[in-house]
Amino acid sequence: MDKKLFDRLVKSAEQMVAIEKGEMHPTPNAVTQFRIPDVKKIRASTHLRQNEFADLLGVSTALVQSWETARRVPNGPALKLLNIIEQQPQIIETLRTV
Repeated sequence: MDKKLFDRLVKSAEQMVAIEKGEMHPTPNAVTQFRIPDVKKIRASTHLRQNEFADLLGVSTALVQSWETARRVPNGPALKLLNIIEQQPQIIETLRTV
């Protein structure tokens, strides 16, 4: 590993420990937060049952249930698709045909 990269990794790990101990506070622009969609609200707005919604997304009903109860967090293509459905609910009609 490149020494410069290694030094940066060590420095970031040290900063993480200092933040966890309350010895340091990150600047707001250094913190990245991702909004997790409310899957239950999105599904309810489509008037679909969990199994129907799961079929449209190409995932299992158990996974939709896990998202809705916050046991799991949507990621990858499913997260993108959920965000699209949230912003453009009419896309559901297109999903029904594919």
